[in-house]
Amino acid sequence: MYDLVVKNGTLVTPQGTVEADLGIVGEKIVAVGLNLAGKSEIDVSEKLVLPGVIDAHTHMALPVAGTRSSDDFFTGTRAAACGGVTSIVDFTVGSAKTTIPEDIESRQQVAKDAVIDYTFHGEVIGWKPGQESEFHDAVSLGVKTFKFFTAYGSSGRRSDSGVLYHAFRAIAKLGATALVHCEDDDLITSLVNQLTDDERGEMMSLARTRPPECEGAAIEQVAYYAAVTGARVHIVHVSSDLGRAAVKRAKSRGVHLTAETCPQYLFLTKDVYKREDAHLFSASPALRAKSDQDALWKGLREGTLDLVATDHCPFTVVQKTWKGSFLDLPYGLPGVETLLPLLYSEGVRKGNIGLTDLPYFLSEAPARVNSLYPRKGTLGIGSDADIVIFDPSARWTIHAKALHMAIDFSPYEGMEMHGAVDTTISRGRIVYSDGKSHGEKGRGRFIPV
Repeated sequence: MYDLVVKNGTLVTPQGTVEADLGIVGEKIVAVGLNLAGKSEIDVSEKLVLPGVIDAHTHMALPVAGTRSSDDFFTGTRAAACGGVTSIVDFTVGSAKTTIPEDIESRQQVAKDAVIDYTFHGEVIGWKPGQESEFHDAVSLGVKTFKFFTAYGSSGRRSDSGVLYHAFRAIAKLGATALVHCEDDDLITSLVNQLTDDERGEMMSLARTRPPECEGAAIEQVAYYAAVTGARVHIVHVSSDLGRAAVKRAKSRGVHLTAETCPQYLFLTKDVYKREDAHLFSASPALRAKSDQDALWKGLREGTLDLVATDHCPFTVVQKTWKGSFLDLPYGLPGVETLLPLLYSEGVRKGNIGLTDLPYFLSEAPARVNSLYPRKGTLGIGSDADIVIFDPSARWTIHAKALHMAIDFSPYEGMEMHGAVDTTISRGRIVYSDGKSHGEKGRGRFIPV
């Protein structure tokens, strides 16, 4: 007899749907079949059963612009579980004064209160050729993805072309992956320098100074270095049609490249910068036009874009107090709890993607890109029992005050949702059900990859 059986549900996988039960022993899925019996059973008739969502891009407890993102690893992962997320991939906090392995070890201490499982991307800040051993040592610690910026030169985070070339060569030899935030720093700086004082006081200037051209140009450069070094590269938060097109060209040339987009680029446009509360929508890359939004959905359908992640980096209204310029704001938006409901309600139900695309974009692809598959990202036998039970008939409205994230603002406030998370199971343990969190502080584990 199994410890837990999820009975009578519709299992949704990238390969199709099937009516079946899941048998769980301890922390693993051990059986898929009919009429399974367990010590405990959950009847999920008329509900969808999906693999636990992996949010491959989050920023918990992140120091930004003199403040810190409002979710720490406890509140953020508790909220994630309430939204069907059973694993996150967060980031180390890089520094020119520390090594990547040191950053990993210190970040593990910050993350120890997590409710669900987690791993890290190693942030590459201040790295120089000759320090290749840092990547090897980081891989030994269980981190195989490394984050680079082609923007933010003024804060010391930018990696120039020499760094990208030498770092990519080292990463390729290790079979690791480079994640890249792609925006052309020189173009952004030149546009900001042309602004008048009045224009600096307009939120729409965020979109003007970080246009789609800066994304497309940076992706082209990064794809070139990926090609000549043989490195696997993942492009984070693609936001524009020009970015999508650059990714597609690289893939057509055989470059080992994958890419993600985010809910904010699928569901919001730069029209929000005309609102009175426009400053609350500060994020990088900037929000785009409706035509870019349509292109990103196309990119998912055609396979150019591989997954959807949130870039969850929440701030309160007070933290985003307007100081007179769009340049003087912390950049980031909340989203870890609303990822799955948004993708189902606005993606699947409106025909932008298919139902079986959902577990691919939110579970299998993030697991594969981040070397977590098949331990995570699938309902297969032997995989961790990370499971989401989703009620497609539920109706609700997004209100920040009703969510579990440490926020008082949601960019999706007032959106009517069709479909809601009913139950979340993390490694065989129920961490959310009946509208309540049951997650235990510190139960989440670091997943070495």
